[in-house]
Amino acid sequence: MVEENLSFEDLKLSRQFLNAIDDLGYSEPSPIQKKAIPISMAGHDLFGIAQTGTGKTAAFVLPILMKLKFAQGEHARALILAPTRELVMQIEESAKALAKYTDLRIVCLYGGLGPKPQIELIQAGVDIIVSTPQRFLDIYQKGIIHTKTIKTMVLDEADKMMDMGFAGQIRSVLEIVPIKRQNMLFSATMSDKVITLTEEFLEFPEKVEIAPQASVVDTIDQQLYEVPNFKTKINLLEHLLNEPEFTRVIVFTKTRTNADNVSKFLDRRGLGPIRVIHANKGQNTRINAMSEFKEGNVRVLVSTDVTARGMDISMVSHVINFDVPIITEDYVHRIGRTGRANNAGIAITFANPLELFAIAEIEKLIQTPINRSEIPARVIIEKTPFIEAQEMLREIDNIKKREDPDFKGAFHEKKNKYSASSKTKDKKQRVKTKKSSRRK
Repeated sequence: MVEENLSFEDLKLSRQFLNAIDDLGYSEPSPIQKKAIPISMAGHDLFGIAQTGTGKTAAFVLPILMKLKFAQGEHARALILAPTRELVMQIEESAKALAKYTDLRIVCLYGGLGPKPQIELIQAGVDIIVSTPQRFLDIYQKGIIHTKTIKTMVLDEADKMMDMGFAGQIRSVLEIVPIKRQNMLFSATMSDKVITLTEEFLEFPEKVEIAPQASVVDTIDQQLYEVPNFKTKINLLEHLLNEPEFTRVIVFTKTRTNADNVSKFLDRRGLGPIRVIHANKGQNTRINAMSEFKEGNVRVLVSTDVTARGMDISMVSHVINFDVPIITEDYVHRIGRTGRANNAGIAITFANPLELFAIAEIEKLIQTPINRSEIPARVIIEKTPFIEAQEMLREIDNIKKREDPDFKGAFHEKKNKYSASSKTKDKKQRVKTKKSSRRK
C-alpha cells in the first residue's frame, strides 16, 4: 500500500476514534500522522521532526488513546510533557476531542493557578497527564502522583524545552518514571541539545522527519519590511490593520512592555477588538483572551512568545512580527500560527537595523530568503530618537565584536576623541586656576 494513500481506516484505529475524527472534520491523515502512528502503535520509541501546524499532536495522542482504550485504575498510564501552559491546554483539548467516545480521563497540569483543583482531578482518577515539567514535579513531590503505572511518555516541542532551560527538570522526571516504557519525542529543530536529550530519553528510536529542519509550510507567504525605528513600526502596523483583508491577526512582540504599548495604541485607534497575552497576565485572562480570539470575537491578539507554540487556530489570516524574536527558532513557530491545515496565510516581519542581523540567522535556518517589501508611501517614516539610535548602535557593535574580536566599534573613536578633548580641557582649566591663585 502506498503510504501517501493511507486513510485513517488504514491506520487501524478503533471505531470510536474514527467517529471522533469525523466529528473534527479531518478527511485524511497528515504526513506526520501517516508515518508516526504505525511506528508508535507498534511500540517503538519515536523521534519526530516536524514543523508546527503539521498535525503532530494527533500523531502521538491517537496511539496513546488506542493503547489505553478505556479508563482503568486510579493512576496515570501515560505522561505528556510540553513547555508552556498554552501548549499543555491545546494538547489536552485535542486529546479530549479525540477521546470523545471513550471514558478515558485526561488531566492537564500547569502553573499560574493554585494546584488544589488539579490535585483533586488527579485524586479522582486519571489515565493521561499532560503537564509542564515543573508543575508535574511540584505535585509529584506532594505525594499525589504515582508514576509506577506510566508506560508511555511524550516530550513535545523538545527544542523549546531546551531553550527554556527545562533540561534539569526533564532529567528529574526521567528519574521517577519507570525505566521500561515507550517514549516519543517531537521537535521542530534538531539542535545539539535536542540530540543529547534523544540519546538520554529514547532507546533505539525510529526517526520520522516530515520536512527539512525548521522549514515553514509552503502555504505561508513571508514578507519583510525594513523599518528604522519603533514609531515607524507603529505607523506601519496601523496602516496594515486598516486593510480589510487583515481579519484575524496575531501580533508578536519580544517584551511585555511592547505588547502592552502596542495593544493600547491599537485599541485607541479602534482597530480591534484587541486582546493582549503575556506572562504578567493572569491565567484566566489568558485563557479567556485565547478563547475569544479562537471564536472570532477578537480581531487582533497581541502576544509575546508565550503563545507561539501553544495555539491551534485554523483561520489566522496574518501573523505580524512587530519585533523579530530573540530566539531564532521561534520565528518558525510564530509564523506557523497562520497557514495551518493547508489554509493560505501571510507572515509579515518588521525589522530595524539591529534586527536585520537576526533576520540573516533566520534565513540561514529556514534556508530561504524572506521577500522584502517596500514601506507604503502613505506610512510616515519617523526620525529615530537619539537614545533608540544609540542603543541599536551599541548592540550592533557588540554583535560585530563577537564576530571579529579586533573590531573597534562605532563608539571607539568617538570615545577616544572625547577622552582626548576632555583631557585638554581639564589641563587648560588647571592652568587657568593656578594663574588665578597666583594673582590673588
